[in-house]
Amino acid sequence: MAVVPGLVSIIMPAFNAERFIDEAVKSVQAQSYTSWELLIVDDCSTDRTFERARLLADADARVRCTRLERNSGAAMARNRAMEMARGQYMAFLDADDLWHPDKLTRQLEFMGSHGVALCCTAYEQVDEHGAPTGKVLTSPRRVGYNRLLLDCPVGNSTVMYDVSRLGKFEVPDIRKRNDDALWLRMLKREKYIWGIPDVLAQYRVRSDSISANKLSLVKYHWRLYRDIEHLSVVRSVFHVCAWGVIKVLRLK
Repeated sequence: MAVVPGLVSIIMPAFNAERFIDEAVKSVQAQSYTSWELLIVDDCSTDRTFERARLLADADARVRCTRLERNSGAAMARNRAMEMARGQYMAFLDADDLWHPDKLTRQLEFMGSHGVALCCTAYEQVDEHGAPTGKVLTSPRRVGYNRLLLDCPVGNSTVMYDVSRLGKFEVPDIRKRNDDALWLRMLKREKYIWGIPDVLAQYRVRSDSISANKLSLVKYHWRLYRDIEHLSVVRSVFHVCAWGVIKVLRLK
């Protein structure tokens, strides 16, 4: 599939996001940069997410949607969307998150002026109703492979990269932490994820989120380190413990 110069392909996996997907899509349609395509892949939602996505696609030719044959997780939904993507650039937005209107413009300007192929931004948390919680997640100036192994400071819905420079990727098939696994895979081709300090996205904190239970994430971190990154047992234990300590300290 030929890459379309200047086009940004936006990857949106969706699962039971009926309450939020319209607002997420509107935040894309409000972008000051207008050369984009939005690829929505529904992971067999049990609510009306797919019906909402089809209506949105019918109303805007830049939006395309499809549905997985069976519930397979966000990683597989992302992979399907990434296969469909035609853009020179690829950006990621979860179906319940939101973008600042100048997000794409600011990231493209940053990548062009600094000559980088991979970047992210700061973001803020909002509650289920979209009200700010007061918590802002800053973006480090740059994030390398070893830093990301300790604890990922990169918000999924803030990442953009240049496909023409790095190529396409396949997201590892893991139910949780698959975004971390994808960034680690990218950092084997590019030395750093470069950060923009401005808040250009909003992450919605949901009580039913698959990542809400931090304790349940331990086994997925172990899988990430051992099965996907193939770290030694000792190093994997170290990183799981380090991640746990960081999470505890943040709660204090």
